[in-house]
Amino acid sequence: MNINEYINYLVKWLQKQVQKAKQQGVIVGVSGGIDSAVVAALAKKAFPDKYLTVWMPCFSSILDKHCVEDLIDSLKLKTVTVDLSTTFTTMKDSLFNSGVEQSDLALMNIKPRLRMTTLYSMAKTHKYLVLGTDNAAEWKLGYFTKYGDGGVDLLPIIHLLKREVKQVAHILNIPSSIINRAPSAGLFENQLDETEIGVSYDIIDDYLSGKMIDPKAKSRIKYFFSISSHKRKKIPTPLKMIKK
Repeated sequence: MNINEYINYLVKWLQKQVQKAKQQGVIVGVSGGIDSAVVAALAKKAFPDKYLTVWMPCFSSILDKHCVEDLIDSLKLKTVTVDLSTTFTTMKDSLFNSGVEQSDLALMNIKPRLRMTTLYSMAKTHKYLVLGTDNAAEWKLGYFTKYGDGGVDLLPIIHLLKREVKQVAHILNIPSSIINRAPSAGLFENQLDETEIGVSYDIIDDYLSGKMIDPKAKSRIKYFFSISSHKRKKIPTPLKMIKK
């Protein structure tokens, strides 16, 4: 199956999954990044009249804003904006006033969890399913927020390497401003995925493709995989009580 055939497959797969769930369409949050841009394009192809994209700035960068605007203008997306900055500040202040210490990362992870809540509120209203934007590298490394951007109904690009996401982006006419920007989760200013992970996406893609990579990079990837296994598993449950 070539890349064009796989895109067509994904469109039909989305349609089938929504039909099976007895829902009417799909919703996806757009961030200004390539992954959400590709998923937004797939959403529109699958459900031209029954989709919605949502831009949820939360002290987001100007670059994020410009890239989202480029995407909306280029693909003529049906989009709504929900600014979560005030909500985030209120929650952060409430946690601070509780007296319980919060790490910087814990606070930043509030942002994707607020976005998840927003998407599900709209999804429930419109009878839509929430689409996730994790690619193969992010999923394997657990590079997503549990019950944040990981809290979704469907994961259409979960089997695509980062380089394959770029190929799809070109075919779907995603703006170059998005395709060429450095990957970032946008949780804090000047945050870059590859700096935080410590390994480039090209190397991660090579590893996932079964190619030989530097032992240090391999060790780093395996470390991320091991500490994030709980994100990919079902919630553990105990045995039922046996009544005597």
